[in-house]
Amino acid sequence: MLKFLLPWAFVAASVSVAQAECGSLGDACEVDEGSYLIALPEGEAKGSIMFLHGFGGSSKGTVQMSWVQDALARGYAVIGPNGTVRGDAKSPRRWSFHPDWEQERDEVAFLTSVRDDAAVRFGLDADTMGLGGFSIGGSMTSYVACTAPESFDAYLPVAGGFWRPHPTECEGPVRLLHTHGWTDTTVPLEGRVVRGKDINDPNAFVQGDIFYTLSVWRNVNACLQIRADDFVTKGAFMRRSWARCSAGSALEFALFSGGHRVPNGWSEMAIDWLESL
Repeated sequence: MLKFLLPWAFVAASVSVAQAECGSLGDACEVDEGSYLIALPEGEAKGSIMFLHGFGGSSKGTVQMSWVQDALARGYAVIGPNGTVRGDAKSPRRWSFHPDWEQERDEVAFLTSVRDDAAVRFGLDADTMGLGGFSIGGSMTSYVACTAPESFDAYLPVAGGFWRPHPTECEGPVRLLHTHGWTDTTVPLEGRVVRGKDINDPNAFVQGDIFYTLSVWRNVNACLQIRADDFVTKGAFMRRSWARCSAGSALEFALFSGGHRVPNGWSEMAIDWLESL
């Protein structure tokens, strides 16, 4: 399969974007309702992660993220779909993540079409593909896990979860690792009012509570305890996991000391977690 090297100087030479069936270098692969880019490791891919950008991001920005180099070195392909734009082409890309809000696109249908297209074009295993995302990409990841958990093998939201009004129930069980910054002020652990006077404004857009989100996942996975069963207190991440839950499910929460970002070491932790499943 023909591969072309990414042109961005800060990305290691081993990183490549497969474009054999998608046009010239830099052109996106087209599917119904959207497009994506994909970065492939050298040789046969061991696994794959689809990762959703934050508000105003793009597929190009996704495959440029520094953690992608580490994922490729581990033998994982990274797929970066594009969100939708409202209005002219200069409008910021976004995801129709909240089921109670206006839907610009059926995102589950779009993401599963990207999954299947990438699997066919590039020889990936659609059944073991993970879905992750940052900020509202993390929110989109959480809502896909809630409404259509069978769409991906596991879920990896970073710095994004449910918004208010919180969902009261989800399909499941799920396999999910949520990562969040302790000092995140863009998407705080408790949430914040993004648009509106205050939390009592009926027209306000209000982020959800990550701890409530975890309670939803515990219920979905039929975990026997509210408290976590296992803890990791050493290293870059403070981690807790719930083990006594439905067969085939997995739930873990990882905190780091920084703010609103994908932290250093995230891909190594995430891939270790995926492989432990």
